[in-house]
Amino acid sequence: QGRLVESGGGLVQAGGSLRLSCAASGYLGDYAMAWFRQAPGKEREFVGAITWSGVTNYSDFVKGRFTISRDSAKYTMFLQMNTLEAEDTAVYYCAARFTQRAEIADYIYWGQGTQVTVSS
Repeated sequence: QGRLVESGGGLVQAGGSLRLSCAASGYLGDYAMAWFRQAPGKEREFVGAITWSGVTNYSDFVKGRFTISRDSAKYTMFLQMNTLEAEDTAVYYCAARFTQRAEIADYIYWGQGTQVTVSS
């Protein structure tokens, strides 16, 4: 079965940057991978996604601050986060889907999450 492992979270001051990684293993082929995040007391929300052909899309709150990339040969996805704000504090999860449709229910593999904390 597939496995997703996030890394790279930590504590950063507002205005700073972090780079998250998501390593996938055990997959025959994924259509797309995505980043989600969940802040305390809030619903899990979509951050952005990338297909293995390289097409990306982002949630509006990203506002150009984040960039998703991938190493297709290694099935690894990255989330470069710049100009971080306190509101970005959350547990960040990676997920994989095998469909073109990108509703949250379509993501059937999830990592355990990595904590990102942004201090003011």
